[in-house]
Amino acid sequence: MREKTTSKKSKPADIALKVEHVSKSFRLPTEQASGIKQAFINWTRGVKGYKEQHVLKDISFTVEKGDFFGIVGRNGSGKSTLLKLISQIYVPDSGKITVNGKLVPFIELGVGFNPELTGRENVYLNGALLGFSHEEVSVMYEDIVKFAELEEFMDQKLKNYSSGMQVRLAFSIAIKADADILVLDEVLAVGDEAFQRKCFEYFAHLKKRKKTVILVTHSMDYVRQFCNKAALIDKGHKLEVGSPGEIAKIYRDLNKQELETATEPTPNTKQYNRGVEVIGACNITKSKISISVTIKSGYDIDDAVVTFIIMKSTGEWVYRWASYEKMTNLLRFNKHEEYTLDIDLDNIFCDGSFTAEFAIIPNDNHKDRHVQVDDVVKFEIISDGYVADRFWKPKENVRIINKAIR
Repeated sequence: MREKTTSKKSKPADIALKVEHVSKSFRLPTEQASGIKQAFINWTRGVKGYKEQHVLKDISFTVEKGDFFGIVGRNGSGKSTLLKLISQIYVPDSGKITVNGKLVPFIELGVGFNPELTGRENVYLNGALLGFSHEEVSVMYEDIVKFAELEEFMDQKLKNYSSGMQVRLAFSIAIKADADILVLDEVLAVGDEAFQRKCFEYFAHLKKRKKTVILVTHSMDYVRQFCNKAALIDKGHKLEVGSPGEIAKIYRDLNKQELETATEPTPNTKQYNRGVEVIGACNITKSKISISVTIKSGYDIDDAVVTFIIMKSTGEWVYRWASYEKMTNLLRFNKHEEYTLDIDLDNIFCDGSFTAEFAIIPNDNHKDRHVQVDDVVKFEIISDGYVADRFWKPKENVRIINKAIR
Protein backbone atom coordinates (compact mmCIF):
# COMPACT_ATOMS: atom_id res chain seq x y z
CA MET A 1 0.00 0.00 0.00
CA ARG A 2 1.28 3.44 -0.85
CA GLU A 3 2.21 5.95 1.80
CA LYS A 4 -0.77 8.07 2.70
CA THR A 5 -0.27 11.73 1.84
CA THR A 6 -2.11 14.24 3.99
CA SER A 7 -0.19 17.45 3.30
CA LYS A 8 1.71 19.21 0.57
CA LYS A 9 5.00 17.75 -0.58
CA SER A 10 7.88 18.39 1.81
CA LYS A 11 10.76 20.56 0.72
CA PRO A 12 14.24 18.98 1.03
CA ALA A 13 15.10 21.43 3.82
CA ASP A 14 12.13 20.18 5.86
CA ILE A 15 13.10 16.50 5.68
CA ALA A 16 14.94 14.94 8.63
CA LEU A 17 14.91 11.34 7.39
CA LYS A 18 14.03 9.78 4.06
CA VAL A 19 13.80 6.02 3.52
CA GLU A 20 13.54 5.10 -0.17
CA HIS A 21 12.70 1.56 -1.36
CA VAL A 22 14.84 -0.10 1.31
CA SER A 23 15.13 -3.89 1.48
CA LYS A 24 17.13 -6.08 3.84
CA SER A 25 17.64 -9.84 4.08
CA PHE A 26 19.83 -12.18 6.10
CA ARG A 27 21.41 -15.54 5.34
CA LEU A 28 20.46 -18.32 7.74
CA PRO A 29 22.71 -21.44 7.72
CA THR A 30 20.97 -24.70 6.79
CA GLU A 31 23.95 -27.00 6.17
CA GLN A 32 27.07 -27.28 8.28
CA ALA A 33 30.29 -28.14 6.46
CA SER A 34 32.78 -29.79 8.81
CA GLY A 35 35.68 -29.23 6.45
CA ILE A 36 36.78 -28.34 2.94
CA LYS A 37 35.73 -31.77 1.63
CA GLN A 38 32.15 -31.43 2.89
CA ALA A 39 31.97 -27.85 1.63
CA PHE A 40 33.10 -29.05 -1.82
CA ILE A 41 30.51 -31.87 -1.83
CA ASN A 42 27.77 -29.43 -0.86
CA TRP A 43 28.88 -27.12 -3.68
CA THR A 44 28.87 -29.90 -6.31
CA ARG A 45 25.36 -30.92 -5.19
CA GLY A 46 24.15 -27.35 -5.48
CA VAL A 47 23.55 -27.05 -1.74
CA LYS A 48 23.94 -23.41 -0.74
CA GLY A 49 24.19 -24.13 2.97
CA TYR A 50 21.93 -21.20 3.78
CA LYS A 51 18.52 -19.75 3.07
CA GLU A 52 17.51 -16.15 2.52
CA GLN A 53 15.31 -14.49 5.13
CA HIS A 54 13.75 -11.35 3.68
CA VAL A 55 13.09 -9.05 6.62
CA LEU A 56 12.22 -5.78 4.89
CA LYS A 57 10.89 -5.38 1.35
CA ASP A 58 10.71 -2.06 -0.48
CA ILE A 59 10.12 0.20 2.54
CA SER A 60 9.65 3.93 1.89
CA PHE A 61 8.58 6.80 4.12
CA THR A 62 9.61 10.34 5.03
CA VAL A 63 10.03 11.97 8.45
CA GLU A 64 9.92 15.75 8.52
CA LYS A 65 11.86 17.90 10.95
CA GLY A 66 9.94 18.25 14.22
CA ASP A 67 7.93 15.07 13.70
CA PHE A 68 7.40 12.67 16.59
CA PHE A 69 7.10 9.63 14.32
CA GLY A 70 5.87 6.28 15.64
CA ILE A 71 6.69 2.91 14.07
CA VAL A 72 4.53 -0.02 15.16
CA GLY A 73 4.17 -3.65 14.18
CA ARG A 74 3.84 -7.11 15.60
CA ASN A 75 6.84 -9.18 16.67
CA GLY A 76 8.89 -10.24 13.66
CA SER A 77 7.60 -7.45 11.43
CA GLY A 78 11.07 -5.93 10.92
CA LYS A 79 10.89 -2.90 13.23
CA SER A 80 14.24 -3.45 14.97
CA THR A 81 15.99 -4.18 11.68
CA LEU A 82 14.60 -0.93 10.27
CA LEU A 83 15.90 1.02 13.27
CA LYS A 84 19.36 -0.48 12.87
CA LEU A 85 19.34 0.48 9.20
CA ILE A 86 18.33 4.04 10.08
CA SER A 87 21.06 4.13 12.75
CA GLN A 88 23.64 2.84 10.21
CA ILE A 89 24.31 -0.31 12.23
CA TYR A 90 23.15 -2.35 9.22
CA VAL A 91 23.56 -1.55 5.53
CA PRO A 92 20.53 -2.04 3.26
CA ASP A 93 20.70 -4.58 0.44
CA SER A 94 18.98 -2.08 -1.82
CA GLY A 95 17.45 1.34 -1.52
CA LYS A 96 18.66 4.51 0.14
CA ILE A 97 18.41 6.15 3.58
CA THR A 98 19.10 9.88 3.88
CA VAL A 99 19.64 11.45 7.31
CA ASN A 100 19.79 15.23 7.62
CA GLY A 101 21.42 16.07 10.95
CA LYS A 102 23.05 14.30 13.87
CA LEU A 103 21.25 11.08 14.77
CA VAL A 104 21.54 9.36 18.17
CA PRO A 105 19.98 5.89 18.58
CA PHE A 106 18.55 4.68 21.90
CA ILE A 107 18.34 1.08 20.68
CA GLU A 108 20.28 -1.07 23.09
CA LEU A 109 20.79 1.02 26.19
CA GLY A 110 23.90 0.15 28.14
CA VAL A 111 25.97 -1.12 25.21
CA GLY A 112 29.58 -0.48 26.18
CA PHE A 113 29.00 -0.75 29.94
CA ASN A 114 31.68 -2.69 31.82
CA PRO A 115 30.24 -4.78 34.70
CA GLU A 116 33.58 -4.74 36.54
CA LEU A 117 33.60 -0.94 36.73
CA THR A 118 31.56 1.15 39.16
CA GLY A 119 28.49 3.10 38.16
CA ARG A 120 30.52 6.30 38.34
CA GLU A 121 33.22 4.92 36.04
CA ASN A 122 30.63 3.67 33.60
CA VAL A 123 29.08 7.12 33.38
CA TYR A 124 32.39 8.49 32.12
CA LEU A 125 32.95 5.49 29.85
CA ASN A 126 29.50 5.69 28.27
CA GLY A 127 29.75 9.45 28.00
CA ALA A 128 33.00 9.09 26.05
CA LEU A 129 31.27 6.67 23.66
CA LEU A 130 28.62 9.35 23.06
CA GLY A 131 31.35 11.86 22.22
CA PHE A 132 31.56 13.82 25.49
CA SER A 133 34.86 14.92 26.99
CA HIS A 134 35.78 14.08 30.61
CA GLU A 135 35.10 17.68 31.59
CA GLU A 136 31.67 17.69 29.92
CA VAL A 137 30.65 14.49 31.73
CA SER A 138 31.82 15.99 35.03
CA VAL A 139 29.50 18.96 34.53
CA MET A 140 26.55 16.64 33.74
CA TYR A 141 27.36 13.95 36.30
CA GLU A 142 25.13 15.12 39.16
CA ASP A 143 22.14 15.59 36.85
CA ILE A 144 22.65 12.12 35.37
CA VAL A 145 22.77 10.45 38.77
CA LYS A 146 19.80 12.41 40.08
CA PHE A 147 17.67 11.54 37.06
CA ALA A 148 18.56 7.84 37.39
CA GLU A 149 17.84 7.96 41.16
CA LEU A 150 21.02 6.02 41.91
CA GLU A 151 22.87 8.37 44.26
CA GLU A 152 23.57 5.62 46.79
CA PHE A 153 24.90 3.10 44.28
CA MET A 154 27.35 4.95 42.07
CA ASP A 155 30.46 3.56 43.76
CA GLN A 156 29.25 -0.04 43.50
CA LYS A 157 30.30 -2.25 40.60
CA LEU A 158 27.79 -2.40 37.80
CA LYS A 159 27.54 -6.20 38.05
CA ASN A 160 25.77 -5.68 41.39
CA TYR A 161 23.07 -3.53 39.76
CA SER A 162 19.71 -4.96 38.80
CA SER A 163 18.86 -4.90 35.10
CA GLY A 164 16.41 -2.05 35.74
CA MET A 165 19.06 0.03 37.49
CA GLN A 166 21.48 -0.47 34.60
CA VAL A 167 18.90 0.62 32.03
CA ARG A 168 17.96 3.68 34.10
CA LEU A 169 21.61 4.72 34.28
CA ALA A 170 22.13 4.16 30.56
CA PHE A 171 18.99 6.11 29.69
CA SER A 172 19.98 9.00 31.96
CA ILE A 173 23.33 9.25 30.16
CA ALA A 174 21.88 8.87 26.68
CA ILE A 175 19.37 11.72 27.01
CA LYS A 176 22.26 14.13 27.51
CA ALA A 177 23.32 13.62 23.89
CA ASP A 178 22.50 16.71 21.84
CA ALA A 179 21.01 15.30 18.65
CA ASP A 180 18.87 16.52 15.80
CA ILE A 181 17.16 13.12 15.46
CA LEU A 182 16.52 10.63 18.27
CA VAL A 183 15.74 6.97 17.54
CA LEU A 184 13.98 5.23 20.44
CA ASP A 185 13.32 1.49 20.66
CA GLU A 186 10.85 0.67 23.47
CA VAL A 187 12.78 2.86 25.94
CA LEU A 188 9.52 4.02 27.51
CA ALA A 189 9.29 0.60 29.13
CA VAL A 190 12.35 1.11 31.32
CA GLY A 191 12.23 1.34 35.09
CA ASP A 192 9.36 1.42 37.52
CA GLU A 193 6.26 3.62 37.32
CA ALA A 194 7.93 6.65 38.93
CA PHE A 195 10.84 6.49 36.49
CA GLN A 196 8.49 6.03 33.55
CA ARG A 197 6.79 9.27 34.55
CA LYS A 198 10.18 10.99 34.22
CA CYS A 199 10.51 9.46 30.78
CA PHE A 200 7.08 10.82 29.83
CA GLU A 201 8.07 14.29 30.99
CA TYR A 202 11.30 14.09 29.00
CA PHE A 203 9.52 13.08 25.80
CA ALA A 204 6.90 15.77 26.31
CA HIS A 205 9.83 18.19 26.59
CA LEU A 206 11.29 16.87 23.32
CA LYS A 207 7.96 17.34 21.61
CA LYS A 208 7.65 20.89 22.91
CA ARG A 209 11.14 21.66 21.55
CA LYS A 210 10.11 20.26 18.14
CA LYS A 211 12.86 17.64 18.21
CA THR A 212 12.64 14.98 15.54
CA VAL A 213 11.95 11.65 17.26
CA ILE A 214 11.40 8.16 15.84
CA LEU A 215 9.71 5.90 18.38
CA VAL A 216 9.31 2.14 17.92
CA THR A 217 6.82 0.64 20.35
CA HIS A 218 4.06 -1.91 20.84
CA SER A 219 2.06 0.54 22.95
CA MET A 220 -0.70 2.34 21.08
CA ASP A 221 -1.16 4.50 24.18
CA TYR A 222 2.35 5.92 23.71
CA VAL A 223 1.83 6.41 19.98
CA ARG A 224 -1.35 8.41 20.55
CA GLN A 225 0.11 10.33 23.48
CA PHE A 226 3.34 11.49 21.85
CA CYS A 227 3.31 11.00 18.08
CA ASN A 228 1.87 13.25 15.40
CA LYS A 229 2.45 10.66 12.65
CA ALA A 230 2.90 6.91 12.63
CA ALA A 231 3.69 3.98 10.33
CA LEU A 232 2.73 0.33 10.59
CA ILE A 233 4.93 -2.48 9.27
CA ASP A 234 3.69 -6.04 8.94
CA LYS A 235 5.76 -8.98 7.63
CA GLY A 236 8.39 -6.63 6.27
CA HIS A 237 5.95 -4.48 4.27
CA LYS A 238 4.80 -0.97 5.09
CA LEU A 239 1.03 -1.15 5.17
CA GLU A 240 0.19 2.44 6.00
CA VAL A 241 1.45 5.83 7.14
CA GLY A 242 -1.05 8.16 8.76
CA SER A 243 -2.30 9.72 11.97
CA PRO A 244 -1.74 7.93 15.30
CA GLY A 245 -5.44 7.14 15.57
CA GLU A 246 -5.57 5.57 12.10
CA ILE A 247 -2.45 3.48 12.63
CA ALA A 248 -3.58 2.36 16.08
CA LYS A 249 -6.83 1.08 14.60
CA ILE A 250 -5.04 -0.87 11.86
CA TYR A 251 -2.64 -2.36 14.40
CA ARG A 252 -5.44 -3.41 16.72
CA ASP A 253 -7.37 -4.91 13.79
CA LEU A 254 -4.34 -7.03 12.85
CA ASN A 255 -4.08 -8.34 16.39
CA LYS A 256 -7.79 -9.01 16.63
CA GLN A 257 -7.63 -11.23 13.54
CA GLU A 258 -5.59 -13.63 15.64
CA LEU A 259 -7.28 -13.09 18.99
CA GLU A 260 -10.98 -13.04 18.19
CA THR A 261 -12.80 -16.32 17.59
CA ALA A 262 -16.25 -15.31 18.77
CA THR A 263 -19.20 -14.47 16.55
CA GLU A 264 -19.83 -10.96 15.28
CA PRO A 265 -20.46 -8.66 18.30
CA THR A 266 -23.28 -6.19 18.69
CA PRO A 267 -22.37 -2.57 17.76
CA ASN A 268 -21.21 -1.52 21.24
CA THR A 269 -20.07 -4.94 22.50
CA LYS A 270 -16.70 -6.61 21.93
CA GLN A 271 -16.24 -10.28 22.81
CA TYR A 272 -12.67 -11.60 22.90
CA ASN A 273 -11.68 -15.26 22.84
CA ARG A 274 -10.50 -14.89 26.43
CA GLY A 275 -14.14 -14.44 27.34
CA VAL A 276 -14.52 -10.85 28.58
CA GLU A 277 -17.60 -8.93 27.46
CA VAL A 278 -17.76 -5.13 27.62
CA ILE A 279 -20.81 -2.95 26.95
CA GLY A 280 -20.65 0.85 26.92
CA ALA A 281 -23.34 3.53 27.17
CA CYS A 282 -23.11 7.31 27.09
CA ASN A 283 -25.45 10.17 28.02
CA ILE A 284 -24.57 13.78 27.17
CA THR A 285 -26.14 17.01 28.36
CA LYS A 286 -25.00 20.60 27.96
CA SER A 287 -23.13 20.45 31.27
CA LYS A 288 -22.37 16.74 31.86
CA ILE A 289 -21.06 13.64 30.12
CA SER A 290 -21.98 10.35 31.82
CA ILE A 291 -20.42 7.12 30.62
CA SER A 292 -21.20 3.65 31.93
CA VAL A 293 -19.14 0.55 31.09
CA THR A 294 -20.45 -2.89 32.08
CA ILE A 295 -17.99 -5.79 32.33
CA LYS A 296 -18.65 -9.52 32.53
CA SER A 297 -15.80 -12.03 32.40
CA GLY A 298 -15.96 -15.71 31.56
CA TYR A 299 -13.12 -16.42 33.98
CA ASP A 300 -11.71 -15.04 37.25
CA ILE A 301 -9.40 -12.04 36.87
CA ASP A 302 -7.10 -11.26 39.80
CA ASP A 303 -4.73 -8.34 40.41
CA ALA A 304 -6.07 -6.26 37.54
CA VAL A 305 -6.03 -2.57 36.68
CA VAL A 306 -8.51 -0.67 34.52
CA THR A 307 -7.72 2.10 32.05
CA PHE A 308 -10.23 4.41 30.39
CA ILE A 309 -9.18 6.96 27.74
CA ILE A 310 -11.20 9.48 25.74
CA MET A 311 -9.58 10.71 22.55
CA LYS A 312 -10.37 12.96 19.61
CA SER A 313 -10.89 11.54 16.12
CA THR A 314 -7.27 12.60 15.44
CA GLY A 315 -6.06 10.21 18.14
CA GLU A 316 -5.12 12.93 20.64
CA TRP A 317 -5.96 12.11 24.26
CA VAL A 318 -8.23 14.52 26.11
CA TYR A 319 -9.01 12.47 29.22
CA ARG A 320 -7.45 9.46 30.93
CA TRP A 321 -8.35 7.51 34.06
CA ALA A 322 -6.35 4.55 35.38
CA SER A 323 -7.22 2.61 38.50
CA TYR A 324 -3.59 2.09 39.50
CA GLU A 325 -3.10 5.86 39.63
CA LYS A 326 -6.34 6.66 41.46
CA MET A 327 -6.69 3.67 43.81
CA THR A 328 -4.40 1.85 46.21
CA ASN A 329 -6.12 -1.49 45.65
CA LEU A 330 -6.00 -3.86 42.71
CA LEU A 331 -9.25 -5.09 41.18
CA ARG A 332 -10.77 -8.57 41.02
CA PHE A 333 -13.46 -9.66 38.56
CA ASN A 334 -15.20 -12.92 39.45
CA LYS A 335 -16.32 -15.31 36.74
CA HIS A 336 -19.78 -14.51 35.30
CA GLU A 337 -20.38 -11.60 37.70
CA GLU A 338 -21.32 -8.19 36.32
CA TYR A 339 -19.37 -5.03 37.18
CA THR A 340 -19.90 -1.40 36.22
CA LEU A 341 -17.54 1.54 35.76
CA ASP A 342 -19.41 4.87 35.92
CA ILE A 343 -17.69 8.09 34.89
CA ASP A 344 -19.33 11.52 35.18
CA LEU A 345 -17.47 14.50 33.72
CA ASP A 346 -18.07 18.20 33.27
CA ASN A 347 -18.81 18.79 29.59
CA ILE A 348 -15.99 21.15 28.68
CA PHE A 349 -15.12 19.35 25.46
CA CYS A 350 -14.46 21.26 22.26
CA ASP A 351 -16.58 20.51 19.21
CA GLY A 352 -15.73 17.29 17.41
CA SER A 353 -16.00 13.51 17.38
CA PHE A 354 -14.65 11.42 20.26
CA THR A 355 -14.18 7.75 21.10
CA ALA A 356 -13.48 6.07 24.43
CA GLU A 357 -11.11 3.15 24.94
CA PHE A 358 -11.48 0.68 27.81
CA ALA A 359 -9.02 -2.00 28.93
CA ILE A 360 -8.47 -4.47 31.77
CA ILE A 361 -4.75 -5.13 32.18
CA PRO A 362 -2.75 -7.56 34.37
CA ASN A 363 -0.95 -5.55 37.03
CA ASP A 364 2.34 -7.36 36.41
CA ASN A 365 2.27 -7.03 32.60
CA HIS A 366 0.98 -3.78 31.16
CA LYS A 367 1.67 -4.93 27.59
CA ASP A 368 -0.92 -7.70 27.83
CA ARG A 369 -4.69 -7.26 27.89
CA HIS A 370 -7.55 -9.26 29.34
CA VAL A 371 -9.74 -7.12 27.15
CA GLN A 372 -9.25 -4.01 25.00
CA VAL A 373 -12.16 -2.12 23.42
CA ASP A 374 -11.14 0.78 21.19
CA ASP A 375 -14.63 2.24 20.83
CA VAL A 376 -16.57 1.26 23.92
CA VAL A 377 -18.51 4.49 23.33
CA LYS A 378 -18.53 7.10 20.59
CA PHE A 379 -19.98 10.60 20.81
CA GLU A 380 -19.95 13.96 19.10
CA ILE A 381 -19.97 17.44 20.60
CA ILE A 382 -21.65 20.28 18.68
CA SER A 383 -21.85 23.37 20.82
CA ASP A 384 -20.10 26.59 21.81
CA GLY A 385 -17.96 24.73 24.33
CA TYR A 386 -14.49 25.60 25.47
CA VAL A 387 -11.41 24.35 23.65
CA ALA A 388 -9.89 21.55 25.70
CA ASP A 389 -6.22 21.41 26.60
CA ARG A 390 -4.32 18.18 26.00
CA PHE A 391 -4.83 16.97 29.56
CA TRP A 392 -7.58 19.17 30.91
CA LYS A 393 -8.89 18.23 34.33
CA PRO A 394 -12.66 18.50 34.58
CA LYS A 395 -14.46 17.76 37.78
CA GLU A 396 -14.90 14.02 37.71
CA ASN A 397 -16.80 11.38 39.59
CA VAL A 398 -15.59 7.88 38.85
CA ARG A 399 -17.15 4.83 40.46
CA ILE A 400 -16.29 1.20 40.00
CA ILE A 401 -18.59 -0.96 42.11
CA ASN A 402 -17.07 -1.95 45.42
CA LYS A 403 -17.12 -5.69 44.90
CA ALA A 404 -14.34 -5.32 42.29
CA ILE A 405 -12.05 -3.63 44.82
CA ARG A 406 -9.94 -6.11 46.73
